[in-house]
Amino acid sequence: MIQPATSLYPIEKNKLSVVAVGGGKISEHHLHTMKNLGFINVVGVSDLSPSLARFTAERFNVPGWFTDYRAMLEKCEADVVHVLTPPATHDRIVRDCLTSGRHVIVEKPVSLSHSGFQELWDYAAARNLRLIENHNYRFNDPVRQLEQIVDSWRIGTVAEVDVRMVLNIRGGGRYADENLPHPSHRLPAGIIHEFISHLAYLLLHFMPHDDFRDIGPVQAAWRNHGGGTLFTYDDLDALVMAGAVHGRIRFSCRQWPDCFEVVVRGSDGVARAELFHPTCQLTTRRPVGQHLTPLVNALAGARTIASSGFGSIWRKIRNRTAYEGLSRFLELTYEALRTGGEPPVSFRQMDETSRLVDALLAEENRI
Repeated sequence: MIQPATSLYPIEKNKLSVVAVGGGKISEHHLHTMKNLGFINVVGVSDLSPSLARFTAERFNVPGWFTDYRAMLEKCEADVVHVLTPPATHDRIVRDCLTSGRHVIVEKPVSLSHSGFQELWDYAAARNLRLIENHNYRFNDPVRQLEQIVDSWRIGTVAEVDVRMVLNIRGGGRYADENLPHPSHRLPAGIIHEFISHLAYLLLHFMPHDDFRDIGPVQAAWRNHGGGTLFTYDDLDALVMAGAVHGRIRFSCRQWPDCFEVVVRGSDGVARAELFHPTCQLTTRRPVGQHLTPLVNALAGARTIASSGFGSIWRKIRNRTAYEGLSRFLELTYEALRTGGEPPVSFRQMDETSRLVDALLAEENRI
């Protein structure tokens, strides 16, 4: 594998020109964020659906819309391409965008396999181009607060990391329509493949390790508890070890309420970040004695929950969603492109995430 460059030539422009491939729901978040970044000019958007491509362009005041992304790459002068299409299409589209000489920001996963990621990374590096995978949840406020707690040793030495998502993918909506099956049902992990990269990079982010060789063993229980032929899997329970540190990845559609949480347990406390209903709670040793510590922790937790409740109302009024981290991710990414610096999601982070997803799917690691 070609090693990543530590820096690239900066894009010395007052405004960067950008095009987007894909006009679906996720593109709304990307385009809305870029619209608010004063140094970005979105010049084109493409989608296989003419009506969606046109609607998206008109909604975000994009001058050009296309149904063929290759035609867009030929006609639009762009520095960066956002690839926002279904995961199974990424390999081909990303390669075509790199061939055209543009940096690429792509929704997770870059590729459906680690070998595919390696090939695309080498292809980009050989052309001195950036290939950057969106790890937006790492930049959400609760996760950043959790980082501060862990980095400041407020919970002591990390012993366990749990990443859990509860999402009712069988309860109606786009994933449960048997008459018009969602394309992600054909992915290696079915619908869960849409979320597995998020779970993997968050776990790795908080598990202390020097190298991916420190990760393992990995054991994964993939199940289809709801039965039927539409869903490949609707449940995942995985154990990931890193030396003495225990990691767990959990996905379920059979619980309530929906949640997306990261819990880090240490020698001196526990910290919990919830992303769907943004909170960050800390339970730790308090300087009030053994008997009063539970009371102080409970009062601190109640204050956090109350504050979160009012914050949720305010976020809804401001139309802020769980994608809040995307704004910071893109801001930092474009700053790196403009200065030639290191992007906020590094080669190592993308590489290890891809390796862990492969390990979770490997037949020899299934239980």
